[in-house]
Amino acid sequence: MQKVCFQLQVKPDRLDEYVMRHQPVWPEMLVALANTGWHNYSLFLREDGLLIGYFETESLEKARSGMAATDVNALWQAEMSEFFVDLEGTPDQGFAQLTEVFNLETQLTALTGTDKKG
Repeated sequence: MQKVCFQLQVKPDRLDEYVMRHQPVWPEMLVALANTGWHNYSLFLREDGLLIGYFETESLEKARSGMAATDVNALWQAEMSEFFVDLEGTPDQGFAQLTEVFNLETQLTALTGTDKKG
């Protein structure tokens, strides 16, 4: 399973509305995300608009292309694009992907030779 962490910047004057748009997300969008491989997906927003997203997927390329093939994603991305600073393309394609530099479970497994915790 690939872990994907990404960053975007929400416009400071749009923070409240951005949060409101996610409470709740359209049911069709939720189902499409789950069906196209976006698992354990979370968004975290700092008060200055820094947005960090995280999800797990078998393939980032397949997850993105699967969503790109849905009608609901085209509508969602069109509406969400206006919330971000310096965005090239749609939010799901234009985010800055972050590199994982530490993972506790991976290092514990290497240390103990087992994937059991403790």
